[in-house]
Amino acid sequence: MGIWTQMCPPKPAFTEQNLGNLTGKVYIVTGSNTGVGKELAQILYSKNATVYVAARSQAKATEAIEDIRKAFPTSTGRLVFHPLDLADLEAVAKSARDFIARETRLDVLFNNAGVMHPPQGSTTKQGHELQLGVNNLGHVLFTELLTPLLAQTAAKSAPNSVRVVWVSSLYSELGSPKGGIDPDNLGFTKKDKSTYHKYSVSKAGVYYQGAEYAKKYKDQGIISLTVNPGNLRSDLQRYGGDGIIQQLNKKLLLFPPINGAYSELFCGLSPEVTADKSGSYVIPWGRFASIREDIEKGTKSPEEGGSGLGKIWYDWCMEQVAPFM
Repeated sequence: MGIWTQMCPPKPAFTEQNLGNLTGKVYIVTGSNTGVGKELAQILYSKNATVYVAARSQAKATEAIEDIRKAFPTSTGRLVFHPLDLADLEAVAKSARDFIARETRLDVLFNNAGVMHPPQGSTTKQGHELQLGVNNLGHVLFTELLTPLLAQTAAKSAPNSVRVVWVSSLYSELGSPKGGIDPDNLGFTKKDKSTYHKYSVSKAGVYYQGAEYAKKYKDQGIISLTVNPGNLRSDLQRYGGDGIIQQLNKKLLLFPPINGAYSELFCGLSPEVTADKSGSYVIPWGRFASIREDIEKGTKSPEEGGSGLGKIWYDWCMEQVAPFM
């Protein structure tokens, strides 16, 4: 669907007003100590859910948890800080395993955390470009390790209720190369690119993660969706950006974080999301749409008339995280 309708969407149609009681449900929201993730965690907690605030900073997460509890003092839900440093694959693996040791179910995993335009040359603990490490590799490892628990939950839950939500961006369409990724320069090890380019590629990669994961686990009752949450005022822009980004941000209409939370909420809990929608792309503030045509073609094999780039990307991610599985 066109860029303009993503930048200027209609009012959200699925909000906290559409939710029932979520007692007994368990959710993880990565990066929920601030911004969109915090707003989403607050909505879920307000309906008595158990919400794991997965974040790197315990101090920031604790502050967010206290804010949410004060806002909804009568909630019977739980807010739990869960350590997660997506820039360290060893820590990601420990985080997933610690969660499995604590809980017997996981209803929805919201892969909400991200990093945008860090200083050029920023890397993860394992030496990967930081945006690829956090936005892609960390979340792939975390999700794959939690998949058995998601499948176990799906087996004992209402159909279509167990889901993984992958958070992409409009920049996946605005700034990525043809096909979204360059299969000859995965990881940017052959040729470095601008931090803007690398962010855009990482978010096209997120779209492929949602689509490929949907195919991989379609028989286990887990629904997978990728979402552009919208153009939002959030901590994601804390690093600023190069001239192109600064100009775009001046021209784009930026919305409050709650709107992005509604985009993710639609993916995670709307009854419109059924098994046949798994692998789909969602745009603000909760509408099914198509991503840029050349990127969408990447989800199909050459035999199906596509480029097969989605599988190439997911396989590369899995190769990088394999030592930590």
